[in-house]
Amino acid sequence: MDVTVRGRGARVDPETRERIEHKMGHLSRLDGRIDRVDVEVTLQTRGRIGGGHRVEASVRSGRRTYRAHADGGEVIVALDRLVERLERQISDRHRKGRHKASGTSNKVQSGRLGPNEGEPPALT
Repeated sequence: MDVTVRGRGARVDPETRERIEHKMGHLSRLDGRIDRVDVEVTLQTRGRIGGGHRVEASVRSGRRTYRAHADGGEVIVALDRLVERLERQISDRHRKGRHKASGTSNKVQSGRLGPNEGEPPALT
């Protein structure tokens, strides 16, 4: 799994980068096909007293891409929220696929018509 970390407005120190890579590694337990993760950390100076951080991520898994963002006072807080959102997206997708594969998805079956039931009444 290839993890790319970029910083906008501030540098991402090696400790934070290592923490991000570790947290994103947990996602590979949910979906083994994850091959690329792009994370962007942005320092927000407007709209918050004292500033804040925004973390955005894009996770590529086969033909599927999961995206999420989260805000927080610190990078680690925003990262925790981001990972929760991505985990929910991945698990919901797998649950949906499992229902389709098992045949328990919502299916409407038309009633079977017996002989002469589908014909209009005879005129006498």
